Amino acid sequence: MRVISVVGARPQFVKLAPVSRALEGRAEHVVVHTGQHYDERMSDVFFRELGIAPADVNLAVGSGPHGAQTAAMLAGLEPVLEEAAPDWVLVYGDTNSTIAAALAAVKLHLPLAHLEAGLRSFNRRMPEEHNRVLTDHAADLCLAPTTAALRHLAAEGLGDRSVEVGDVMTDVLHRVREENTRRPRDRPAPAGDYYVATLHRPDNTDDPSRLRSVVTAMAGLDREVLLVVHPRLGAMAERHGVALDAGALRPVAPLGYPDLIDAVQHSAGVITDSGGLQKEAFLLRVPCTTVRSETEWTETVELGWNVLVDRRLDELAAAVTRPRPAPTDATPYGDGYAAVRVVDALIERGA
Repeated sequence: MRVISVVGARPQFVKLAPVSRALEGRAEHVVVHTGQHYDERMSDVFFRELGIAPADVNLAVGSGPHGAQTAAMLAGLEPVLEEAAPDWVLVYGDTNSTIAAALAAVKLHLPLAHLEAGLRSFNRRMPEEHNRVLTDHAADLCLAPTTAALRHLAAEGLGDRSVEVGDVMTDVLHRVREENTRRPRDRPAPAGDYYVATLHRPDNTDDPSRLRSVVTAMAGLDREVLLVVHPRLGAMAERHGVALDAGALRPVAPLGYPDLIDAVQHSAGVITDSGGLQKEAFLLRVPCTTVRSETEWTETVELGWNVLVDRRLDELAAAVTRPRPAPTDATPYGDGYAAVRVVDALIERGA
C-alpha cells in the first residue's frame, strides 16, 4: 500500500510525525510539502526536532492570498499525485494545503482520507471552517479525533465513511513531554512566573483597532507574557504600528515544538487563538484563555480548562487570572495511540 501525506503548515508537521512512525513497515509513505509555511522556524525545525525525514517533494508555494495560494498548490499537486498513483491521499487538518490536496485527489479519482475530520467551529467567517467541511464531504474516509467530531460527521450524513481514531497530536505531546523530562530545556523564566501567548488569526490581527486592543489587554496582565510572534502577527503589527513589547509583553521568535511544549507546561497559563495550543494546554493541564468566540475543541471548555474571550477584552485579565480549574482525568483526545489506529483504518478500508 502506498500513502501520500500532503502537509504544509506547522500543525500538520506535528501530526505527520506519529503517522510517519506508525506507517513504517506497514506501507510505503511519500510526503509532499506544499511550502505553505516555508520559514525555517515554522517548517524545517519541526521536521528535525520531531524526527521526520525530509519531504520527498516540496512544492515551495509560499504565502499569498487564499485563492492564489490554493490554486498554485492544486496545480503543483496534480502531476505529483497522478504520477505516484497512491492507494490513499492523506490530508491533515484545515489549511489551504488540505483543501488543495483534497480537490486534486478527488479530481484524479484517488482515495482521500482526512485526518482530524469532523471538527466544527460553526463560524463561517473562518477560512479553516470551509476547508474542513469541504474536505470531509469530499473524503472517502473521515478520521475523527473525538466523539463530538464523529457526531458532527454523522449529522452531516458522513457516518458510514467515518471512524473515531483519537487525536494524533496527543501521541506527539506524550512523547515530547517524556523526552523533555529526560533532557531539561532552558526556560524563559522561572516556572509559574509567566504566561505563553500566541496570536495569528485574521480576525485578531488584520484590523488595527482589534489588534491594538488584544495586545493592550495582554500587556496589562500581572505576569510576564511570553508572546510567540507568528510571522503574520509580526507583519500586521508592523503594518499597523502596534508595539509587541509593551508592558508585560516579551516578544520571542517562533519556538520549536519541544521548546513550546516545555514553555507551556511550566507556565501559569496560555492566551491564544490557535486551535492546537488550546488542546495542548489542556493535555498539559495548564489553564487556557482563547481569544475567540468559539472553539472546535469544546471539551476543553466543558471541562473548565479553557475560557473564551472575544469582544469583551476587558474580561481578559479576569479570565487569565481565574482560579485553577478542578482536576480531571478525562481523556477526550485519546490515549496516545491514535496514529496506529489511523494506519489500521487505512489498511482496512483500502483492502
